[in-house]
Amino acid sequence: MRLLVVEDEVKLANSLHDGLTADGFAVDVANDGNDGLWMATTHTYDAIVLDIMLPGVNGFVICRTLREQDIWTPILMLTAKDGDLDEAEALDTGADDYLRKPFSHVVLVARIRSLLRRGADVRPTILTAGDLVLDPGRRSCRRADTPIELTAREFAVLEYLMSNAGSVLSKQDILDHVWDVDFAGDANIVEVYVGHLRKKIDEPFGTASIETVRGAGYRLREGGE
Repeated sequence: MRLLVVEDEVKLANSLHDGLTADGFAVDVANDGNDGLWMATTHTYDAIVLDIMLPGVNGFVICRTLREQDIWTPILMLTAKDGDLDEAEALDTGADDYLRKPFSHVVLVARIRSLLRRGADVRPTILTAGDLVLDPGRRSCRRADTPIELTAREFAVLEYLMSNAGSVLSKQDILDHVWDVDFAGDANIVEVYVGHLRKKIDEPFGTASIETVRGAGYRLREGGE
């Protein structure tokens, strides 16, 4: 899942980027309100982590502007420790949730995943396709009763495929949601990771759940086989 973090405290922004990336998210960072608003309206994100006090335009303005433009990306607003009024205004301007500073990384990730599940399309806590089961909360994958070890990037690619099971996803779709905006490598990296996944979730079990749709991209079969 691809996230945008808008936070002007560089140390905190870097910490959020590194921690969320380690949890399997693709993360873009903006350090001021103008850049954050531009990125949020130019790129597609699955969720936005948005600070209130920002140089340029503040988080309230960003949130209100996005909603006025019918951009309904889930927004988690970061508020001051004693910011009851901030929390109220955050919700009034269109934020979906808020989190008081300082916060634990574990709680932040749980809040983000909660927003992702109840986004425009309700997403289940655990993703399934036949006997293939992916649990984003526990970072686990299995087919039937056999656990499967995945790297963070493999997990992210599979999560995106399973979240859109039955739909054809182009290489660019996958790049846009799994890699960050600064990725400048070859789009064929998607083929590499799909190959890794097939060797782990399909070949040992005699299945072919990830289909190549010639000239279009990839599709994970809804039955998972």
